[in-house]
Amino acid sequence: MTRTPLQFVPYGDLAGRPNVIVDGSPAEGTVLCLSHWPGIPTPPEVRADLSAQMAYRYLRSFDRHGEARLVSNNHFDQDGLVSVFALADPAAGLAHEDLLTDVAAAGDFGTYRFRDAARASMIIAAYADPSRSPLADAIAVSADPTGLLYTELLPMLLELATAPERHEDLWAEEDACLTASEHCVADEVALEEVPELDLAVLVVPAGAPDAGGHRFGGEWAAGLHPMALHNATERVALLIARDRRFEVRYRYESWVQLRSRPVRPRVDLAPLAVHLDEVESHGATWEADAPSGLTAGLRLVGGAESSLDLATFRALVEEHLRTAPPAWDPYPADEHAAAPV
Repeated sequence: MTRTPLQFVPYGDLAGRPNVIVDGSPAEGTVLCLSHWPGIPTPPEVRADLSAQMAYRYLRSFDRHGEARLVSNNHFDQDGLVSVFALADPAAGLAHEDLLTDVAAAGDFGTYRFRDAARASMIIAAYADPSRSPLADAIAVSADPTGLLYTELLPMLLELATAPERHEDLWAEEDACLTASEHCVADEVALEEVPELDLAVLVVPAGAPDAGGHRFGGEWAAGLHPMALHNATERVALLIARDRRFEVRYRYESWVQLRSRPVRPRVDLAPLAVHLDEVESHGATWEADAPSGLTAGLRLVGGAESSLDLATFRALVEEHLRTAPPAWDPYPADEHAAAPV
């Protein structure tokens, strides 16, 4: 099959020309959008968990983009980078499909199968973080940092994935935290799943690693490294307890159109935050993100400790998850009957 490579053009420079968008939302002139983002319809034969998987599935046919010769995305992250790369260099992309798809998963879902993919994701995140990026000076003066990152990293992606040791200065510290977190999860963290609520309860010892790890393109999450947690359970709602510091966190898999398994819909955690404020006896207060947040959650304000014990907090969380109505539906309107429930 002849697959004419598409050309990457920054999202703001498309100017209405026929284009293919991956991982984000359509622009003027978009003839095909390969994105797992909420509400975006895609051909049934290419639907997948990751946008990168969708791009690879599309390469098997490559027959729906007509005269479009441009590919772009409206944000920068690992899944978007791999998706663009697959369509811009189909031969190289297909030759490294498993590894590059794992890079996308490491960035979006905080999971990995290949350690080189995890390290490549760390490098990409470092490049996107203005505080530690090798491109920091250029990002600071760029009118389009997203376009700049794609332009610079697309030619580098294969090297980052296949030879991450060349960039060890950008991943070594985080990689050590991942190793320490994985040892902690395996040996010290008590993990219990509540399948009917799609919930995992993780009791973390007070002295556990807390340096955290990257999420997406340049963001950071404190605590145990997200990959250590997410590789330990598929549940999309996590209740994490460290002493009397509790939080509930929805994984990104519950924000997108996940296709590989049923996902219990998110509920609004704000009413639970209000109720927790009412039952706290030492003045601790709670805050909750809107259900539309990428990794929406519930947490104590200012790192305070709760007056509640874990059993009481867990019971309140489980009751809310069990009884609150769904508050987030990522699937297109015409799919509601077929979407996981």
